[in-house]
Parts: sequence; structure tokens; C-alpha cells
Amino acid sequence: MESLEEIKSRAEAGVPGAKIEIVPNPGPANQPSLLLNHEQARAVARFLHDDPALKLDHCSNVTGVDWLDRKVTKKVKVKKVIDGAEKEVEEAQEEFFPGYLEAVYHLFSMSLKHGPVVIRMRTTDRATRANLPSLTPIWRSAEFQEREIFDLYGIRFEGHPDLRRILMWDEFEDFPMRKDYREPDDYEYEPTPHDEVLEKAKQHYTPRPDLDGAENLTARQQ
Repeated sequence: MESLEEIKSRAEAGVPGAKIEIVPNPGPANQPSLLLNHEQARAVARFLHDDPALKLDHCSNVTGVDWLDRKVTKKVKVKKVIDGAEKEVEEAQEEFFPGYLEAVYHLFSMSLKHGPVVIRMRTTDRATRANLPSLTPIWRSAEFQEREIFDLYGIRFEGHPDLRRILMWDEFEDFPMRKDYREPDDYEYEPTPHDEVLEKAKQHYTPRPDLDGAENLTARQQ
């Protein structure tokens, strides 16, 4: 299989206007990936799928990643006048990076027996612009996995054929896999309360002595 740099160059040549960045992976896996821009992401994905030298026809895995707002302090050298003389000194400067969400796809070629090639997309922010183009039209195996990311991270995949919750119930609010998620102690709308969920819910109602725990909670919901 071609190197990631060669795949990047091939895709940029094949899709006019595509902006692709190689994202290094400093972890033990040392598996860099291709970051796609929103506007051309689906066209690049189609190219990776159809190109005769690549034929990345199978998407094995799609996952979400949450990056919170963060501040990074770094040391920089600046020139200052000290005791009448100009000197170079180190100063600490703080840089702010707004948070975003990511969808990461692992691609293989079943026909050419190579891979993985990892591609990713990033949302503009974690709130009002947490949208990405769906790649389900390219790889059907991404359908349920994009739904799971929507359900747990809140990324809205534009063009997805059936974007709705897949793990949480319809009335559930918030996104449990986000790093700033805080578990509520009121599980009033949990459809099947049990164990710890039931114990927490008991804090929010007065039990009726003629009903057991689950029946009490059901009665309260009604």
C-alpha cells in the first residue's frame, strides 16, 4: 500500500479543492491519520473508495472523540530592556484552543488486502456547529456507528439516512460520552429502572408502602 503522504497527494490531485492534513499520532500505535475538510470530505471519501490503486471499500470502525477547551502554557523568548540593556529572556505565554468533536474512520481494502487508512473530520465547535457530513452513503457499515456517535457525543451527521438515538431512549438529554458530562441523580425517565438507578430515583419521590420499588417509580412517572 502507498504511504500516507502518497495517498494524501493522490486524493488532493483527484478531488479539486480538497484540503487534507496529516495528523501524527504520538501514542504507542504511531498510526497517523488524514484530516479532511468538511466541504470536500464526502468527495475525498468517494475517491478513496473508488480509486483503483486504493479501493478502500470497507469501513471497519467509526468512533467519536471529544476535545474540551484547553489552555496551553509555553515558554517563548522575548527581548526586553533590563537595567538599560536589551536582553533575551524567557516568558510563559498562555494559548487558548477551543474544543471540538471528531469522527474517526478506519478503512480497509477487502479486494486489495491492505489497510488500515485512518481518516477523521472535526466539528467547528462542541455546541451550535457540531455538524459533519455523513459518510454512510460511501460506506454503509458506518450507518449504525454514526448513529452511536450522534447518540453519545452529539455530532449531527448531515445526509445520514436514519439519524436517531440507538442506545439511549428518546427522552434522554445530553450526551454521555462527552468529557464534561455529569450523570444526573434523577432517573425519572429511565424506562427500566433497576439497581443503582432505582436507588437514586428513590431520592426524588415518597414511596407507597403497597408497591415495590419499580412499581413506585412507574406510578410516579404516570
